[in-house]
Amino acid sequence: GRVLMSIAILAFCLAVVFVALFNGDTMMTVKYPSLPNGVNIFLFFFFMAIVGMLEGMQIAFFAVAKLPANERGTSFFGQKTCELLFKGNGQNLPGFMIGRQLTVVCSFFL
Repeated sequence: GRVLMSIAILAFCLAVVFVALFNGDTMMTVKYPSLPNGVNIFLFFFFMAIVGMLEGMQIAFFAVAKLPANERGTSFFGQKTCELLFKGNGQNLPGFMIGRQLTVVCSFFL
């Protein structure tokens, strides 16, 4: 029940966004009138992907913060990321979260 309702709401929202993009009822057509609709749709999916990855990283970083260092895995990039995030007294994690939030906000205003 809830999954079908979520899919229906998502489909409706995507339909509204696509109709607005194709009809030129967005600020993209006001700010950048020379951009074709295909570019607007690409930018929509591009920025949604960036926001999705940043949100996933936030969840993963908070989950990893609770693990001891020896349980964080053996992946090269995972270890390097944890070294950067938790260097010193863990001062980089709050900085990343602030930068992540600013990036998410800025992507919605482009």
